[in-house]
Amino acid sequence: MNAQIRLKLGLLRRHGTTHRLGWGLADQAASSLTNFLVVVLVARALGPSGFGIFSLAYVTYGFALNVSRGLATDPLVVRYSGVSTESWRQAVRNASGAALAVGCVIGAGCATVGLILGGSLGTAFIVLGVLLPGLMLQDSWRYAFFASGQGRNSFLNDLTWGLALIPLIALANREGGVSWFVLAWGGAGCVAALLGMFQARVLPHPAGIRIWLTQQRELGARYLVENLSMSTVTQLRFFSVGAIAGLSAVGDLKAAEVLLGPWLAVVQGLSMVAVPEAARMLRRSLRSFVVFCAALAIVQAVGVTLWGLTVMFLVPDALGVHVLGSVWAPAVALMLPTTLAFAGIGFWNGAAAGLRGLAAAPRSMRATLICACLYLAGGAGGSFAGGALGSAWGVAAATFVGTAVWWRMFRAGIRDRRRTQEAAASTDTAPAGPTVPPIPPDASVPVPSRP
Repeated sequence: MNAQIRLKLGLLRRHGTTHRLGWGLADQAASSLTNFLVVVLVARALGPSGFGIFSLAYVTYGFALNVSRGLATDPLVVRYSGVSTESWRQAVRNASGAALAVGCVIGAGCATVGLILGGSLGTAFIVLGVLLPGLMLQDSWRYAFFASGQGRNSFLNDLTWGLALIPLIALANREGGVSWFVLAWGGAGCVAALLGMFQARVLPHPAGIRIWLTQQRELGARYLVENLSMSTVTQLRFFSVGAIAGLSAVGDLKAAEVLLGPWLAVVQGLSMVAVPEAARMLRRSLRSFVVFCAALAIVQAVGVTLWGLTVMFLVPDALGVHVLGSVWAPAVALMLPTTLAFAGIGFWNGAAAGLRGLAAAPRSMRATLICACLYLAGGAGGSFAGGALGSAWGVAAATFVGTAVWWRMFRAGIRDRRRTQEAAASTDTAPAGPTVPPIPPDASVPVPSRP
């Protein structure tokens, strides 16, 4: 009877995991499809140079996301997945407020830089700066929903972004400027951010950022350094390629990544639920946790490789030109190293999710800093040697070295966990000390003399 109950509970747990992973995939499919359509329309409407400007704005948005996630939503997911509703609501109130504050600060910086730069690039950054607070808030709702197992709400929120984008992108296509496309894409995201408040029934509390940062200082500071280092070197790589090989080369590199977009949507969908699920698996058993992280890594690495090979060898050039226009040919030329780079990143994602699940922030930060240095050396150094193609191959080499670094840190984190468990078990099972017989009430107790 007990065996049957355990079997049913195991099936329910697996069903819950599958259910949450399914919503993660659906949510990321909606998000990535939205971004993919925007990128395709920008590439077709503006050509390599305009697409390069949009790519720089998009990379900057990614930088802001990493800051917001490091300070706000990464600690939220690690510490508040599967907790009571009241604890979740209080944490989300402060975390979303922190994300909103991050958007305001970085948005002000983007607007200032845009005023200094001027021209099409400057205008695009001004528009991005105005919209960043809403975009950061929207992203915080996604992570909050997955922390509480409400993947359906995250999916509906991203679907709203896509639907709101339809009339705005039509307006941008008619006006024909890169800043209009930034406005359309970011404005639709802000509409979804407003919807998130009604879905969560939580109002962000920007004043709670001090409380939140104090409570999460052990994780938040390290996750910020971790996220910021990779985002910074990504920006430096693209800006260095733009300075050395021109904005068209930046657009070519971004277009090659866009061609991997459908599978990257799957990868990012898995990543959305990877840390909450890793934390849940760890509570179940260390063995289930390790198996989950290894499976996550293999699925991502093998999947992106198969998709890249499909694009390279099975997609007709006529179809590619119809979708991306003049950007298609240079993008395909970069597909092999780009595919290998994302395969390496996919493989280390399993170890990264594991270290987050272990809350081993010092080890994950160390791995990230090492990989950030490798990425910048390969990406920027490769651009000096061979422009966009050299940068792509440099990043591919860096990610494979970085994979070994991540999994070595993961093994060390597992050893730390086992030592902690063994120490706790030995403390719990340690024999009690010798029993001291009680002193009779009338016995005299000798008082030790001073030395």
